Amino acid sequence: MIKGYKSHNNIVYSAKYHIAFCPKFKRKVLEGAIEKRCAEIFGEVATRYGAEIIALEIMPDHVHLLVEVDPQLGIHRFVKQIKFVSSHHLRKEFPALVTRLPSLWTNRYFVSTVGGAPLSFIDQYVEDQRNV
Repeated sequence: MIKGYKSHNNIVYSAKYHIAFCPKFKRKVLEGAIEKRCAEIFGEVATRYGAEIIALEIMPDHVHLLVEVDPQLGIHRFVKQIKFVSSHHLRKEFPALVTRLPSLWTNRYFVSTVGGAPLSFIDQYVEDQRNV
């Protein structure tokens, strides 16, 4: 296996993403026991879907995740699951969240790919394939 890459079935990949999202109305509710439990739930969901959380920062009003996700799962499905499962468990375990928010997370999120080779290198590599 190539160092820094993962494999699954018939693919070898390195698919790392920076994800950020907020609670509804950007309320500062991710503190104390809620913050700790949120991190645990994120880890459980990542494990269930074969993703790796490389870095996690939970601020009172937003979350930053650096994750590696299997391309067969897809980043949208992963974000959808992590938000759904965490909302379900946190609202069940912390009733104050139910009274403060109609739903825990906004529908929006930010995602950006990270790492890998510079775009100019990949562009040159693709162009050079004609001469191989």
